Amino acid sequence: MSQNDADTAAYISELIGRARKAQKVAEGFSQEKVDELAHAIAWEIAANHELLQEIAEFSFEECQLGDVPSKVAKVAGKCRGILYDVKNAKSVGVVEEIPEKGLVRIAKPVGVIGSLVPSTQGEFHPLTQAIFVVKARDAVIFSPHPRSKLTTAKVTNLLRAVMKKYGAPEDLFITIEDPSIPKTNELMKQCDLVIATGGQPMVRAAHSSGTPAFGVGAGNAIIIIDKTADLADAAAKIKASKTFDLAAGCSCDNAVVIDESVYAEMLAEFEKVGAHLVNADEKEKLRKAIWPEWPANHIINRHVVASPVSNIAELAGLDVPEETSFLLVEEDKTGEASPFSGEKMSLVTTVYKSSSIDEAIRITNENHAYSGHGHSCGIFSATPENVEKLALGTYTTRVVVNQPQAATNGGSWVSGMPFTHSLGCGTWGGNGLSENIALKHYMNNTWVIREIPSFQPTDEELFSGFTPRG
Repeated sequence: MSQNDADTAAYISELIGRARKAQKVAEGFSQEKVDELAHAIAWEIAANHELLQEIAEFSFEECQLGDVPSKVAKVAGKCRGILYDVKNAKSVGVVEEIPEKGLVRIAKPVGVIGSLVPSTQGEFHPLTQAIFVVKARDAVIFSPHPRSKLTTAKVTNLLRAVMKKYGAPEDLFITIEDPSIPKTNELMKQCDLVIATGGQPMVRAAHSSGTPAFGVGAGNAIIIIDKTADLADAAAKIKASKTFDLAAGCSCDNAVVIDESVYAEMLAEFEKVGAHLVNADEKEKLRKAIWPEWPANHIINRHVVASPVSNIAELAGLDVPEETSFLLVEEDKTGEASPFSGEKMSLVTTVYKSSSIDEAIRITNENHAYSGHGHSCGIFSATPENVEKLALGTYTTRVVVNQPQAATNGGSWVSGMPFTHSLGCGTWGGNGLSENIALKHYMNNTWVIREIPSFQPTDEELFSGFTPRG
């Protein structure tokens, strides 16, 4: 081991030691105490509009990603939603009894979590995750992206101040102040659970760390618009989803697949909400601006990520109307054949034309096989059969129906999905979870198993309805 490696290991070990000491104190907290701490985080930070405004402005100044109003709304809304989801949930001691099965479930902390924070969520991720952490009696060490390290440090210090005010150890929340890949790798080795939210290299590293890990898949939300859709409603909701925080989130609409019978009408509706359809020459300029090294690689130019349309247009040398809300690019190639088929993390949406719901499903699957496998898709339709076909025929964990994708995937007040900061994408996306990461994922369970009367069936009962082949 080199001296640098030894120094890194020692630095992380010191953080882990502090976090473990704090977590052992929290492990002795009552249900009433952890409930108080969860409420305190939401009340002192998420419900404090002036403080949220300050955090959002600080994040924007440091990262130059997204926009301030969206960041304020995102933290305020999701923290409230997470608090609502966990408010009455038991997380200390006996949390479930199933007398007829003789089972009792006892919840226990997972310990010290190593949380990998993406640059696009430097303020949002720690604040929302904090509510789960205290409710489950864990501790967390954040490993932020270098681009957002000051934002995550600021938020961590706010969380520490709340803990101190309410009589809990401040070291339940720690951040790596000068993050690096070696420090992140060491954190993943030494912690008890890794939660990795970010790019696929980060998630793969988490799953290869030797530590239990929850990773998330890449986003590439694809939205289908069939001939029975309310087109004006679809255009308005897609715009709201696409432009929120300037497409910083993994759930923003990356492609729209439109039935050919309403294609022209839908483009007209998009124009009404400020979308600008580029021509063939502009499309090539845009491609060079977003993926300057394609086809050698598909790495996105960081300067277009969560950036205003005006900046993207300037980088690409485009002349677009001043009021443009996002850019549309027509495409007929799928998967590896075109980078526009994948996630763009920018105010650019690809438009496809389809002849049927079956072709729309094909386009979705081919694009997801290239980018965003398992994450999500959506549909605007008044035909239940098409919704069912899409859900059965795609390899996605979320199919959003007649709602804005970005506002729904991670939980909303008009859907039943759990509020969260991270979206599991199943084995399709290289994850162990095909659901939203929630409180239950922050806890271990001990099962008490008591004897009950035998329920073993006879063979006649067990094999009833089955006819063996001769």
